[in-house]
Amino acid sequence: MTSPTLPLPRLTGRFLMRLPSVVLAGLLAAPLLPQALRAEENTPQGFAWPETPSLNFYGAPGLVDMPSAEALPDAQFATSVSWFAGQFRSNLQVQALPWMTVAFRYTGIQNGNPNQLLFGFDTYYDRNFDVRFQLWNEGRYRPAVAVGLQDFAGTGLFGSEYIVATKTFDPEALPGRLKVSAGLGWGRFGSSGAIATLGNRGSFTAGDTGGELSTDQWFRGDVAPFAGVEWRHGKWGVKAEYSSDAYALESGSAQVFERKSDFNFGVEYQASRQLRLGAYYLYGSEFGISAQIQMNPRHPATKMQVPAPSPVAPRSSWAPDEAMWAQSWAGSRTAKLKTRDLLAESLKQDGLILESVTLEGTKAEVRIRNTRYRSAALAVGRTARAMARSLPPSVETFRIVPTAGGLGLSAVVLRRSDLEALEFSPEAPDAIWAVATVQDAGQAAPDALQSEELYPAFSYAFSPYTSPSYFDPSVPFRLDVGVDLTASYSPAPGWKLAGAIRQRIWGNVADGRPGTSRLPQVRTNVREYAQADTTLDRLYLERRWRPGRNLYARATVGYLESMYGGLSGELLWKPVDSRLGLGAELNYVRKRDFDQRLGFRDYDVLTGHASAYLELPKNYLLQVDAGRYLAGDVGGTVSLTRTFNNGWRLGGFFTLTDVSADDFGEGSFDKGIRLSIPLNWLLGKPSRNAYGLTIRPVQRDGGQRVSVPGRLYEQVRVTHRKSLEDQRARFWE
Repeated sequence: MTSPTLPLPRLTGRFLMRLPSVVLAGLLAAPLLPQALRAEENTPQGFAWPETPSLNFYGAPGLVDMPSAEALPDAQFATSVSWFAGQFRSNLQVQALPWMTVAFRYTGIQNGNPNQLLFGFDTYYDRNFDVRFQLWNEGRYRPAVAVGLQDFAGTGLFGSEYIVATKTFDPEALPGRLKVSAGLGWGRFGSSGAIATLGNRGSFTAGDTGGELSTDQWFRGDVAPFAGVEWRHGKWGVKAEYSSDAYALESGSAQVFERKSDFNFGVEYQASRQLRLGAYYLYGSEFGISAQIQMNPRHPATKMQVPAPSPVAPRSSWAPDEAMWAQSWAGSRTAKLKTRDLLAESLKQDGLILESVTLEGTKAEVRIRNTRYRSAALAVGRTARAMARSLPPSVETFRIVPTAGGLGLSAVVLRRSDLEALEFSPEAPDAIWAVATVQDAGQAAPDALQSEELYPAFSYAFSPYTSPSYFDPSVPFRLDVGVDLTASYSPAPGWKLAGAIRQRIWGNVADGRPGTSRLPQVRTNVREYAQADTTLDRLYLERRWRPGRNLYARATVGYLESMYGGLSGELLWKPVDSRLGLGAELNYVRKRDFDQRLGFRDYDVLTGHASAYLELPKNYLLQVDAGRYLAGDVGGTVSLTRTFNNGWRLGGFFTLTDVSADDFGEGSFDKGIRLSIPLNWLLGKPSRNAYGLTIRPVQRDGGQRVSVPGRLYEQVRVTHRKSLEDQRARFWE
């Protein structure tokens, strides 16, 4: 699980030990809170209510408990928390496609029955996934229609299916807008006021491993109608609905509350463009509250503060004499060194580092290290400008090679005269890529002038860390916080010795329940690895090289992560102009001692995978891995990730191996969602760092891989043709 490295809130042990699940979503959305809680600046008079739908208690577009047929804007990210009658719901919702929404939910139900525990717990926690499909959007006379599957791959406790329609009206007698929704529900949404029965439907069984698709239950059993209205005017909204959820468990054996009515009512207030708050009266007996945060990766949280680029001055304006265009300088090593140093200083002004430069009379190749900008296209554009103002007038062809770890990743070839001609063209982004070419970087020329300031290179940094642990049945969220000391030493291009020492300052992950498994405990003994305060988090030697055209290679040896050390080798085939990449990785690793010093435990495994990467339209990446995992199980992982041009990443994955659902345990198979939010999006300043997390409903031992630092594909593909073309507008920033 990826841990965010951000300034940490001030928390006490007593607070975290009592942290309810409702706060979990708030912590997961921590980087969004500053923007969401800040009131709208310069709000014009006559505030217009946001176009985004409001959310229901399940975190989906809807009324109070019931869904509506509205769709969130494409790529919208919504997190919400809600509470009523001893029930806490933490929801994460993503509009993955214009017509498909996916969601993850974590729910806590407090038991009110003094004579019987709820499935063996005072508070029962449940994790589940939703998916809904937009059949069609609202038209002038046609309502929007959506179909949804709730808790379709969990325990089934909240399992529901529905089809719903929504129509918006602008009545002349009533200011604002009125939305009317009506639908039919199955499962929980068909448990009150049923009007028909379609086949037989099973029920939730305590102790079931869950996690598998409940296709035998979908749209079966009792079916009941539900309906509701929402009126919104300015920052305020009012909701009323007829609910078809009987809350049989909560109002029955769990005795959480008494359900006296089918009707729910609510009032909501749009505190800012992102934050919406609500208060409700539910089922004739209970009050509830909710908070909703909606953000979109396409819209920056703050205005990006990037220094303006230097203009490209045509050579005719500063080199009018023909003699100044002579190529004689290329025969002088002194002139070349002076040009290299001038270019290095020019790049440094834009936060870029010169690795090497190869100079000839009419062309130059520059290899750069980008440590500031997330966009490779922006870094290439800034490099082109630095070359235009630093190189002699005779140099017409620019070959710009982004590097990482000493490897050349691609080569962008441009004509200087095109830069000069297109500087102020309204079609500049498309025009520059129409005349540019992207090639394999190859090796640096033997006569390349290396930067004398880079190698040997040593760097170190102190930074805070957080290490979360989710979904312990007794405490849903645990956290360790502390400080990392990281250091690296690079004696030459392609070589790196790196490590990190971790000092925990406070935490309660070590207080979690011990893991149990029928498989070797390759990941479920997190509790044991959290006992030590001072640990060697990693220490490894890495070598990267280019074995051939379109090929990239990596070899790593050492303590690769907190739990494993050993040997790792990787080979990647990725042409610069291909959307397909193929890779292979082989690792021999041994389990580290719990104190995470220099010792090892008596468990070793040979693990490895063959991988295929395919870049799909709309910035989707499909990755398929097949091979042997840490527990010795064999199978494959499928992941789908959407990457936005500003660095946001949203994705999901699942792994199926030869381990049976019974042997795997709760959850049946490994699956989860990934989220990465770039810090430059949050802070408005250039940065290559990101706040990232991976959420698994259950951490088990099947389908687990070793975490090897510096895997190749992501670093390579961001500088290849498709990524550069997708961000071509940033070339001119």
